[in-house]
Amino acid sequence: MTPRRITALAWIAGLAAVLFAALAMLPPKPARGFDLAAFARIPVLEGGRVKPIDSVARNSLLMIRSKQSFQVDGTLMNGVMMGGRTVTASEWLLDVMFRPQVADKQPVFVIDDPDVLGLIGMKQSSNRYFSLETLQPFLNEIERQAQAAQPVEPRARSRYQSAVANLYERLYLYWRLRNTVQNPEASGGLAGQLAGAAQPSEAMHQETMIQLAHFRPLPPLQGQSPDAWLTVGQALRNAAGGQANPGLTHLAGIASGYGGNDPAAFNRAVGELTALASTARPEAISHASHELLFNRAQPFYNGMIIYILALLGIFAYAFMLFFRPGHWFTQLAKEGSFALLVAGSVVHTAGLISRTILQGRPPVTNLYSSAIFVGWGAVILGLVLERMYRKGFATAVAAASGFASLIVAHHLSMDGDTMEMMRAVLDSNFWLATHVVTITIGYSGVFLAGSIAIGYTLWKHIVKNPEPETERALSDMTYGVICFSLFFSFIGTVLGGIWADQSWGRFWGWDPKENGALLIVLWCSIILHARWAGYARDRGIMAMAIFGNIVTSFSWFGVNMLGVGLHSYGFMDKAFVALILFCVSQLVLIGLCLLPRRFWENSPDTPRAKKA
Repeated sequence: MTPRRITALAWIAGLAAVLFAALAMLPPKPARGFDLAAFARIPVLEGGRVKPIDSVARNSLLMIRSKQSFQVDGTLMNGVMMGGRTVTASEWLLDVMFRPQVADKQPVFVIDDPDVLGLIGMKQSSNRYFSLETLQPFLNEIERQAQAAQPVEPRARSRYQSAVANLYERLYLYWRLRNTVQNPEASGGLAGQLAGAAQPSEAMHQETMIQLAHFRPLPPLQGQSPDAWLTVGQALRNAAGGQANPGLTHLAGIASGYGGNDPAAFNRAVGELTALASTARPEAISHASHELLFNRAQPFYNGMIIYILALLGIFAYAFMLFFRPGHWFTQLAKEGSFALLVAGSVVHTAGLISRTILQGRPPVTNLYSSAIFVGWGAVILGLVLERMYRKGFATAVAAASGFASLIVAHHLSMDGDTMEMMRAVLDSNFWLATHVVTITIGYSGVFLAGSIAIGYTLWKHIVKNPEPETERALSDMTYGVICFSLFFSFIGTVLGGIWADQSWGRFWGWDPKENGALLIVLWCSIILHARWAGYARDRGIMAMAIFGNIVTSFSWFGVNMLGVGLHSYGFMDKAFVALILFCVSQLVLIGLCLLPRRFWENSPDTPRAKKA
């Protein structure tokens, strides 16, 4: 096959990957005739920001089940046969709010802890998901155990205390969702509550709904403040006083249409509520539509898949290079991997830009977004290095870095809304765009240099006769990226000091996060001086670059997990264990890098090579 055809096939594969990611934005088919896509676009206020109700559903189901959808078998539920299909987050939320008798039977609560399983009379098995109906007899005991764990600091809790407290929080979230739009105890649903809003017996239901409401579904009307979103309980209380909100009637139509299995009535009421929101708050509809597309696209999940394909392609290239170096498929695997890496970077970049527009903030605002940005920076740097050296190593390292960072981001997303409101101390777009972005680019560089060093280590242990040219290329890559990282880390640290001076009245306070940033700068400087002075050669520089992963991970994540200092925003015990395991793995790789083996004998810094 000609080189031109090989290149064309490679880029066709990359284009196909981008199209695959774009197809995810298509709206889902109606479920049982209900227009779930239109319902998912309805704007609500939750967590201090306007978002589509689809985001509320996805984040809630993610927190409760650790997934944004689930499968149901062919079973008869409420007279409706639900068989072998995927239940989306929006459909699940509709069931929770308007068909609780169905939702309560759905196994959505994930339980892994053996002691919590023992609490509900279950043994450890492959089944990790349980319904509210299964948990119902044990709710009082779960609440009692969770309240006993409440006074204990999160970092001091036992595994069981953390697990039972987490289960109770998820049960409470479920209960809040059930009571947000209508009181499940009231007869006649929301329509009945609206008809009897002025009755004294409804006052208690209204107050309960106000206290438990998880989001505000009723937008401000024309002439009202943009912040005047209402819970259903507040609107019912206002209706009792003679101030009826027209959105209540539409919500009642949605509730009765879905609860009564009347798709036509449901779709009509959804359209009326959307039209009301469009008239009163067109910017809310526009924002909700954009975020709904973002949710469907799942750019970071699809980007992760494309990075895996790029890695598989580079593995195929390495395999073919060993057995059939001159075969046309060898070149196709190499070029195809690079094309897939480009495709992954396109999807990754599109997701990053969309998040920035949706938030109205620079791309790095919290740990989740920093993980996405670090991976993106490593991929972009990897693309540049691959175009410079064309060895395939940069493709492999960049794809692995992008995949690993998006895996980290995926686990961080389990805490709920990843576009949460900014903390007051961080509420500065200028410093977020300068200090935070600059120093995060430095993180990207250090991790990329460490990844190249890991690739170097594995390559030297696998290949019997490593090429000196490739070894020099990897050494030059690492050196160049460390120089890049030092520049951005130093500038970012200085900018952080200026921000601290403006916010806290001091440039430097030896805060743990500040110390971590300084350590990154110092470690990059030490690596460069060791190379310039000849204290370390290729192997030593690579081992030091891998250790840079440890230094950066503690500076990036460590402070947040230890809960110390002004830059700490919450303790994450599970992530702390993952951090320790990551550091141990890096120490093992450093040992492997320094381990003398027979294939080091051709290295210029070994005694045998010098003797020869």
